[in-house]
Amino acid sequence: MNRTVKFAKRAIDIMVGSSCILGTAPLMLGISFLVKTTSKGPVFYKQRRAGMIRDANGKRAAEFWVYKFRTMVNDAEKKTGAVLSQKGDPRVTKIGRLLRATRLDELPQFINVLRGEMSVVGPRPERPELVENLSLAIPFFEERMRYVKPGITGLAQIKLTYTGGLPDDSELSTIKDTLLNPFDLEELKGALADDMRMKLLYDLAYSASLESFTTFLKTDLDIIMKTPAVMFLSRTGQ
Repeated sequence: MNRTVKFAKRAIDIMVGSSCILGTAPLMLGISFLVKTTSKGPVFYKQRRAGMIRDANGKRAAEFWVYKFRTMVNDAEKKTGAVLSQKGDPRVTKIGRLLRATRLDELPQFINVLRGEMSVVGPRPERPELVENLSLAIPFFEERMRYVKPGITGLAQIKLTYTGGLPDDSELSTIKDTLLNPFDLEELKGALADDMRMKLLYDLAYSASLESFTTFLKTDLDIIMKTPAVMFLSRTGQ
């Protein structure tokens, strides 16, 4: 990422992050009330996430705490440990399903943006303990984060479902089987890693857009403008 893109991206992060925190303060207050009164546990949920890779040797930035409104029952991973959320996850609360479908659970992450740990637009940050396993199963998985900060929204977030699945109306749906299971192996159909492979495709495409200021600006603004429609129409939410 060249210096011009880096400077412009940070400027957009500060402007959008500040505006969203101030503009959604009443909404976040209402969400806090609903989360607190509909299930036991804290309003907010924090979780360790992996940052971007800073150099060619794979050195990663320090892990950081990402903040979200709690959407699962309290202590959801007490017995299972770290696992990826799946479609129809029984651990998700009723209000949590609504928050996930509209992406409103991620509003507190604008704090991470202002702190410089995340960007408004970028690949979704994964949990450190899951990144290692995903990297073993999916070639080049970590490349999605090289010199790119994780983001609240992004190309994958507006194109795929909450868990990373490919919607039926996607431009790639007609070649889905070719991308995910080219040898038509029955045991691989519906594998959770498929969703992560699809995320990787979009994340790498976004990373490529950062090589040019014009492409970066067009891509970021397009993603930011389309995100509210994805949130409120809930087309890709699960």
